[in-house]
Amino acid sequence: MLHPNHELDEYVKQHTTPMGNVLEELTRLTYLTTYNPRMISGPVQGRFLAMICQMIQPQRVLEIGTFTGYSTICMAMALPNKSVIDTLEINDELQETIETYLSKAGVSPKVNLIIGNALEIIPSLDTTYDLIYIDGEKREYPQYLDVCLPKLNIHGYIIADNVLWNGKVYQNELNDPQTDAVRRFNKMIQENNSLENVLLPIRDGMMMVRKNY
Repeated sequence: MLHPNHELDEYVKQHTTPMGNVLEELTRLTYLTTYNPRMISGPVQGRFLAMICQMIQPQRVLEIGTFTGYSTICMAMALPNKSVIDTLEINDELQETIETYLSKAGVSPKVNLIIGNALEIIPSLDTTYDLIYIDGEKREYPQYLDVCLPKLNIHGYIIADNVLWNGKVYQNELNDPQTDAVRRFNKMIQENNSLENVLLPIRDGMMMVRKNY
């Protein structure tokens, strides 16, 4: 298991440009009102996603797993004005919080929030994407890859969160459904010749993937 290094986390946070007051407020609300607040992206991961968006300038982004909207806001703030994020969240109880903070952050015009099951919604989306961010149900990661690759433009990127899954992916004796699915997802990417990828040990692991053909 990965052991938290709070001194390291704090040092990294102190040497990362803050994401701003609205996201600090959203973080506090998330910890007060949600069952598993650690699912929120946080300032380091949020700044990383923002910088990726600033670098590749995607016109269309797909996000699987909005949660309370932190990562959505981070990406939207960094996108060009005409870019759009389609963000998918299965939990309709979070809709009010998401919409409130999209508005507070001034990014509502860039975001299309869709409530429902990602595996049902994605095949019906009539568009393709330059960037896809995967942070949904871990047991469904292999299926997400299957439905997302046809929607990803050539030379587009996928970023997937939690690909180290608290260190469980490299502990062979652990075989729960979530761990097995994340392992399978990582293996699928590694063995796909049309993709190139790097696994970054940011927080719980982020896989960055580029589609070459």
